[in-house]
Amino acid sequence: MVAPAVAHAAIWIAVPVLATLVLSFTDYRVFAAPRWIGFGNYVEIWHDQVFRKATWNTVVYTFFTVPFSMGIAVVVAVLLNQKLRLRTAYRAAFFLPQVTATVAIAMVWLRIYNPQFGPLNGVLSFFGVPGRAWLADPDWALWSVIVVGVWQGIGLKMLIYLAALQNVDENLYEAAAIDGASPVRQFFAITLPMLKPATFFVFVVSIIGAFQVFDLVYVLTDGGPANATTMMTYEVYRSAFQDFRMGMACAQSVVLFAFLLFLTIVNRRLTRSDEK
Repeated sequence: MVAPAVAHAAIWIAVPVLATLVLSFTDYRVFAAPRWIGFGNYVEIWHDQVFRKATWNTVVYTFFTVPFSMGIAVVVAVLLNQKLRLRTAYRAAFFLPQVTATVAIAMVWLRIYNPQFGPLNGVLSFFGVPGRAWLADPDWALWSVIVVGVWQGIGLKMLIYLAALQNVDENLYEAAAIDGASPVRQFFAITLPMLKPATFFVFVVSIIGAFQVFDLVYVLTDGGPANATTMMTYEVYRSAFQDFRMGMACAQSVVLFAFLLFLTIVNRRLTRSDEK
């Protein structure tokens, strides 16, 4: 009964992963046969200033987008779990960015960030604050992309938290209210502890998604200016499909995988120790 799933995983996951690992030790430039170079690609990655910058940008992007979007999603989920009028419409509105194509979202934010006629600079000028070239300024480009990433990521996290809240026993809140606990106290003493399993899942999925961000950067900034928004996945794309260095791209993919594996293991061990 599991044979179709096993075959699918073997053909479309296991084989490509193994091929990526093997090709990462070769100089493979598409139009010529792979040439074995051992750890040459990894040594070059270690000394590559652009990839270091891309790694740092990815870490910064993940560090800010994941906790901020998770925090906002928890609050929104708690609010939308109340008996509100048009609650379904509000839920759909918050979830809409998640099901909208990232390219479409990026095009909308390109308009918002436009330094000449964008609404963001228009609002700032109304209050006497000078506008900026948000996506063309190396000091602001990454933060501008982070804002879009936070906004886009709220919907899915909110939905997961909302589903988890359905399983929280209402008697816990009633008992806390009888004991005189305020809504804020109930949130920190009941809601957050009961959401720990969902939080672990959201955290892992969010980190993986943040480290794999590509289309948002590709449309908004194309990795610029001056590599200020270049991410690890964008460097993999550039090595593979612009420089046609497939071996280097595979090595960069392995490094990206190692980052994700390390973060997942650390988070899992922290969660286990907390459960104990």
